[in-house]
Amino acid sequence: MAVERVAGPLTGNERETLRGFLDFHRATLAMKCEGLTDDELRSRSMPPSTLSLLGLVRHMAEVERTWFRKVVAGEDIPLVYSDVNDYQVAYDASKATREDAFAKWQAEVEESRRIEREAESMDTVVHAARWGADVSLRLVMMHVTLEYARHNGHADFLREGIDGVVGA
Repeated sequence: MAVERVAGPLTGNERETLRGFLDFHRATLAMKCEGLTDDELRSRSMPPSTLSLLGLVRHMAEVERTWFRKVVAGEDIPLVYSDVNDYQVAYDASKATREDAFAKWQAEVEESRRIEREAESMDTVVHAARWGADVSLRLVMMHVTLEYARHNGHADFLREGIDGVVGA
């Protein structure tokens, strides 16, 4: 099944634009993983790095959970892959499967979408304890979009190294 990737709106209000570009980058990561086996998805960039496409999917599940559920919604929950808040655990996908990683990532994306939709406005302010600062939903959406964009650049190189496929 091909990933449907829709570009963010060229016109629209701020919320629609941020939502559209965040979804665009979510779909880009999924596209980079299309058609690969679990072994290929676990293929590492270069030793000693544990960076892999599957590791990026797992990491982005942590990013979604942290920013939307823990920060915006204020849920007191552990990370997806670590009980001790070790964000590096997600990158080690050596025993991970596509089915599990994508199911957890998609579940976090759906929770993020729900939390964003239910927020009164982009001006909703919450406390980000890790940063020791108050942040707006606007900042959270921008930060998560930038996190995807940066890691999608990594995904480009990882995918090209696996089978030569390039481009977004």
